[in-house]
Amino acid sequence: MRFFLLLIFILSSGLITAEERNLVWKFQTNGRVYSSPVIVNDIIIAGSGDSSLYAIDKKRGVEKWRFKTKGAVNSTPSVHGSKAVFSSTDGLLYAVNINTGKLEWVFESGGEKIYDMWDYYLSSPIVSNGIIFWGSGDNHLYAIDGESGNLKWKFKASGIIHATPAVDGNTLYFGDFDGYLYSLNINDGQLIWSFRTVGDNYFPKGEIQKGLIIDGQNIYFGSRDYNVYAVNKKTGRGVWNLKEGSWVISTPAVNQNRLFYGTSDTHEFVCLDKTSGKKLWSKALPMRVYGSAIIVNEIIYFGCFDGILRGLNINNGELKWMYQTSGSRENYSKVFDKEGKFNSGFELYGKDYIESERIIHTLGSILSTPVMEDDIIYFGSSDGGIYAVRINTESNSNQN
Repeated sequence: MRFFLLLIFILSSGLITAEERNLVWKFQTNGRVYSSPVIVNDIIIAGSGDSSLYAIDKKRGVEKWRFKTKGAVNSTPSVHGSKAVFSSTDGLLYAVNINTGKLEWVFESGGEKIYDMWDYYLSSPIVSNGIIFWGSGDNHLYAIDGESGNLKWKFKASGIIHATPAVDGNTLYFGDFDGYLYSLNINDGQLIWSFRTVGDNYFPKGEIQKGLIIDGQNIYFGSRDYNVYAVNKKTGRGVWNLKEGSWVISTPAVNQNRLFYGTSDTHEFVCLDKTSGKKLWSKALPMRVYGSAIIVNEIIYFGCFDGILRGLNINNGELKWMYQTSGSRENYSKVFDKEGKFNSGFELYGKDYIESERIIHTLGSILSTPVMEDDIIYFGSSDGGIYAVRINTESNSNQN
């Protein structure tokens, strides 16, 4: 009922609503999908909590191959030549052939750890000049030869590393669950500087959970200490921080002089001036945002824990487009009433918060970061689906 009332409102407002006819395909896995899809030629590659990495035909949405691990594939794969490189909660980093799914090499870390029940992501490997950089739950950042899988160097951090690293020139940056942001020499792993988040009474470590973005002279990231930070990439000194009153897990997106991110506990999507940290606008949402956003043609797209992928105008936050996962359509009334508020008796962080979190995921929560090509947006969901949805309404009408 909530979906149909929302649909009537949107149609009467002239917004673009993606209905089921906009669904190009949905590929069903047997686990929650926190991994973000990667497009490689004619295939989509993504991991699932069912322990598998999947290669899916981009046009037809059918499986081309799958590779089975011994843990949940909660990382986003990276492409190195003909290899897809990804990690699993089994503590291993895998390289498999993109065309066949056959194992090329495997690298063993000291083992994975899960920080708490909201620690949904693993560090996703990145590639620079043939070297794979990857963080692990064993507190190490690894540099691994992309061809052989052999270790080149490793760096011991203070805490668990599930944030995805970033490279800028000859420097590597990453955060950890003890609230440190590190700058390393990319060639030998030597520490250049470290920055410590300020912490909070409830979350004194100021955990850096997911990732960061480098733009110009600054590094931007969020933390569990309720802050968003701008740090100078050369000196490691703080430029500004904004107290949000909420965890900020999602990696920010940058467009010109603006910074965009979603919040956890305050249920907002926010736009800041990246120079000053001043808030330009915010959009209230029903639930958390952990995944990162993408910007296409002045629309910023992101997923939410309510199972809805939204597109907002980047200038004012006006809702322009949305798509609701099948899990959300089927189970929305388990969590929300007809006004879109939490049902009476439903407590997000009550005594039975573990059960509440399980129920939330039945909504097809979108923790995956979407990717777009040719007016089709691809994303994963906790209902186990990997979705391909068309955003071009003219193309939709021509198909029917």
